[in-house]
Amino acid sequence: MALASIFEKIVGRDANIAFTAYDGSKAGPDGADLGIEVKSPIAVAYLAHAPGELGLARAYVSGHLDVQGDLYTLLDRMWNITTNDLTTSEKVAAVRALGVKPLLMRVPPPPQEMRQSALARLGSRHAKQRDAEAIHHHYDVSNRFYRWVLGPSMAYTCACYPGEDATLEEAQFAKFDLVARKLGLEPGMRLLDVGCGWGGMVMHAAQHYGVKALGVTLSRQQAEWAQKAIADAGLQDLAEVRFMDYRDVQESGFDAVSSIGLTEHIGKDNLPSYFEFLYGKLKTGGRLLNHCITRPTGKEKTFNKGGFINRYVFPDGELESVGYLIRQMEDLGFEIRHEENLREHYARTLRHWCDNLDANWDDAVQEVGMGTARVWALYMAGCIVGFERNKVQLHQVLGVKLDQNGRSGVPLRPSIDWP
Repeated sequence: MALASIFEKIVGRDANIAFTAYDGSKAGPDGADLGIEVKSPIAVAYLAHAPGELGLARAYVSGHLDVQGDLYTLLDRMWNITTNDLTTSEKVAAVRALGVKPLLMRVPPPPQEMRQSALARLGSRHAKQRDAEAIHHHYDVSNRFYRWVLGPSMAYTCACYPGEDATLEEAQFAKFDLVARKLGLEPGMRLLDVGCGWGGMVMHAAQHYGVKALGVTLSRQQAEWAQKAIADAGLQDLAEVRFMDYRDVQESGFDAVSSIGLTEHIGKDNLPSYFEFLYGKLKTGGRLLNHCITRPTGKEKTFNKGGFINRYVFPDGELESVGYLIRQMEDLGFEIRHEENLREHYARTLRHWCDNLDANWDDAVQEVGMGTARVWALYMAGCIVGFERNKVQLHQVLGVKLDQNGRSGVPLRPSIDWP
């Protein structure tokens, strides 16, 4: 059985996807808008040893499998297609046709893959040193590369689009301003921003609300970039970003805490201590805004050890349901005052990032290499599909630290509506 025949059995004849392989076989219509090319037996070996998304990712990242056409459209079209669609006899026939060679080939994963053994040497999941390496793996790629993908805001979190025609920069500004308004920021207040990235929230709070803001990140490159941006904007009297673990922050008595895109790195077992730590950093009446990616229900696995995202993008990342996060916040003393799901906004944000990467593709490849650029292209296109199909969500949850008499200090209605 030729590779093209196996492909056609898996995807069907109506997928409008052209397929070519190194064995000379072809499938699909000649005029298809999408194409897949298996360029060498190494691609088959990756799939033989890791059937499914991990094997496909290894083949694509390493360059032994190519895609013609829009990657998002391909992933969306093939979303529900798996080898489970083959009967047992068809699977046996496929293995016989391929021979034993792919099964015997020992091909190491691409260098962009984070080896689980390497992480294990740094301690248990979410130990400080291991967290630092996981963050380094993803965020210390290249500030220049991130600038091409994220745009001038250098905001690597879901934006909030005020309208259909809003630009990425307008939407990122709106996101930071939404967080600031939910936190009730006013001149003279103190803000702690944990997992602050390149300092976008810290600078926004200082520049537009007169807040004294401290941000912390485990990425040295992010901290260095943010400190320079703060100095260039003349905000050094109000804003600061430190290269450090949020658990090492000594100051307390903050009026507000923002956590934008950090909770995904905390881990389910550590969530109680995480929210307890943030609760302890707040003054009475202080507010926490937690913004993070979540699972749509509590039924899905929080951690997929063999998944593409965990191996290539966010090592040790764990996603919980919003209900679980809210329960942890409540149990630690927070009163929940507001919650909303922005998943459609994240799909739109990712589309803009994909467009930016496409526009800067040649420069990006020269900066970080073809393998890393392909990791990003695959990861972001796949995430668009995930958010659109409600496989993942993005929630903002606002909690307040009540006083001993149960008073929140929150107005009956916000003076400015929260969209």
